[in-house]
Amino acid sequence: MKLKNGIVWLCVVVILAGEIFLFSANRQKETAQAALREAKHEVEQLRSQLDQLKNSSVATLSAENARLRKENQELSQKNSQLQKENSQWHGTNQQLAQQLETVRATVQQQQDQLQQSEADKQQAVVAAQQTRTANERNACINNLRQIDAAKQQWALENNKTADAVPPAPDLLFYFRDVTFPVCPAGGTYTIGAVGELPACSIPGHVLPQ
Repeated sequence: MKLKNGIVWLCVVVILAGEIFLFSANRQKETAQAALREAKHEVEQLRSQLDQLKNSSVATLSAENARLRKENQELSQKNSQLQKENSQWHGTNQQLAQQLETVRATVQQQQDQLQQSEADKQQAVVAAQQTRTANERNACINNLRQIDAAKQQWALENNKTADAVPPAPDLLFYFRDVTFPVCPAGGTYTIGAVGELPACSIPGHVLPQ
């Protein structure tokens, strides 16, 4: 009887122990399942965040790529415009250089013409001066001839010798308009003796012997 009761109590103890173990195992299982669910939830959140990050990165990269592509296109257009402007400036510079060279050539030609004109003018002045000097010399020599002729006529009419010197007033009647000749160059006449040639104070104004 005692053995039977002992076996019963042993069975009860075993059953209770099994129940306790089963309860503990169920609690551990529930705890593990809860932890697993929480881990899955965290994994889902991380996966969602990763997807969002991927999408955000792709969108950001796409936007950045589009911006860079647009900037590159704008820079290409600006570069093309600058090249075009540079070509235009180069052409304008060549035209200005040609115009400047033409102006320089024209100025040089005008300077040459001016120098030639000045040289021609100087030559004309010299020639005119020479002509005037020659004319004045010829006119003076002609006056000296008239004075000498007047002296000879005076000596002949008044029976004067070769060493006689006629006064200027006595010779006036032998000149046209009763006027004593005047040197056109401003020289002073010396009547001299009848046997001498009259002279002028200007060098070169001399009667030929």
